[in-house]
Amino acid sequence: MLELLKDTRKHLMTGVSYMIPFVVAGGVLLALSVMLSGQPQAPETGILADIWRIGLGGMTLFVPILGGFIAFSMVDRPGIAPGMIGAYLASQVGAGFLGGIIAGLLAGIVVYYLKKIKVPAIMRSVMPIFIIPLIGTFIVGGLVVWVIGAPIADVMQGLETWLNSMSSASKIILGIILGSMMAFDMGGPVNKVAFFFAVSMIPTNPEIMGAVGVAICTPPLGLALATFLSPKKYTVEERESGKAAVIMGLIGITEGAIPFAAADPLRVIPSIMIGGAAGSATAFLLGAANHAPWGGWIVLPVVEGRISYIIATLIGVIVTALVVNILKKPVQQNIEEGSDDFDELEIDFE
Repeated sequence: MLELLKDTRKHLMTGVSYMIPFVVAGGVLLALSVMLSGQPQAPETGILADIWRIGLGGMTLFVPILGGFIAFSMVDRPGIAPGMIGAYLASQVGAGFLGGIIAGLLAGIVVYYLKKIKVPAIMRSVMPIFIIPLIGTFIVGGLVVWVIGAPIADVMQGLETWLNSMSSASKIILGIILGSMMAFDMGGPVNKVAFFFAVSMIPTNPEIMGAVGVAICTPPLGLALATFLSPKKYTVEERESGKAAVIMGLIGITEGAIPFAAADPLRVIPSIMIGGAAGSATAFLLGAANHAPWGGWIVLPVVEGRISYIIATLIGVIVTALVVNILKKPVQQNIEEGSDDFDELEIDFE
């Protein structure tokens, strides 16, 4: 087990390398459909709606791809089905990309032990293509559905109740809470609780949506800026993802930050939470109000206090970039301190 998990970073990077094309293709198509429609929401009819659905396909698949190829890195092909199906189920129960990572790791561990079971010679040929995927999928899927799902639902309900009780609290405190929640899992369940709370408050308190609209875009924009400021701290793939993240951030798609967070969650997630909190608190202090259930700069036509909204966004972006670059090390240093297999992984990326 320790031998398997000591290369966790390598396993995560493998999953991310296969996931990135799905995030980029899906996210950019979503962004383009919204941008070309000229409206701060998903188009409902015509070719732009079709483009939205195509992009949504990529954004729906990236969590299963992430989980499946984390497991693939750990235990080879027998882990793909349990990892992908487990990650898909994790996304369905609201666990987001973090749930996908957990499901992928679980699949790798489960399949690792299944492969150690001694079977008669006649069964060895069907183990990796039938028995192990079947039993592994059942175990991992069962853990996700019966063990992970209910606690996540209870936590989300509790968060929603807590946010409602905080709506009359200090604007700075509420901004810090909402900004941190929006950035924490980048489109996952915690993000959605904060988002729908803000949407419900638009008729009576659009300043809350203003703060959330800023936090929606600061993670991808902040990480994009970070790759431009310190390119040596990011892989070629991450630098390319940074270019796509600019578009996604401006259009209000937080998921543009996920490739960075999945590859280095311990440094990236705290950084984007700090940046999101800074941006949201600033938006509250400056009085920016957003009347659209969306984020990024595409909503500027319906924002009150546009300059304040832009300033708050820039503060969140700059804080995110500075914090993450302080925490991260150059790529070469990561390679020297990490797995011996990292060089091989870089070849796979290319």
